Amino acid sequence: MVMKLTAVALALLLPCFAATLGDVEKAKAIGNPSAPVKIELFSDFQCPACKAFHETVLPMLIRDYVTPGKVYFISREFPLQMHPYSREAAGYAVAAAQVGKYQQVADALFLNQQTWAASGKVWDFVAPVLSAADQKKVQMMSHDPSVTTLVQQEVDMGNSLHINQTPTIYISKGAKRYPYAGPDRNNYPFLKALIDDLLTR
Repeated sequence: MVMKLTAVALALLLPCFAATLGDVEKAKAIGNPSAPVKIELFSDFQCPACKAFHETVLPMLIRDYVTPGKVYFISREFPLQMHPYSREAAGYAVAAAQVGKYQQVADALFLNQQTWAASGKVWDFVAPVLSAADQKKVQMMSHDPSVTTLVQQEVDMGNSLHINQTPTIYISKGAKRYPYAGPDRNNYPFLKALIDDLLTR
């Protein structure tokens, strides 16, 4: 009986969570929204190159630009059809954003990518970084139409920008917007030069 009441209570709470979807982008972002340069990352949790970006390039971007207030960094979901579990992972991450745990879930998904990509047990690596209460919310919200629609909207955004590989970032300042496909540790100096050039304009 307690479990049924809990499920009913959570179901009643879902409209409240759905109403906060406008804040999800903010929950998936790092840095100052007023920073002069914005970087949008289109990424796939099951993509090995995206894992490498998350673990090597992103920390450098945060150190060099986000922490000093020069760049506002936004994560966008772009699960590729070739990866069978990436959309499920994106759903959990976007749902986790609504409880303020996007970065924790993203870290866990990339850290354990090889294991869940082989087993399909994505949730096994999301749950440990959430409290028991947040686990229930995230599980329910990840299948809610409001969350699946948000993931699809970001996929549609990426398709409209003709993104054909992950990771791809878009660097913008004012009306100027530049695509940069395949950012990695080796080409970081070129990426850094591009950002520095935008900052001086």
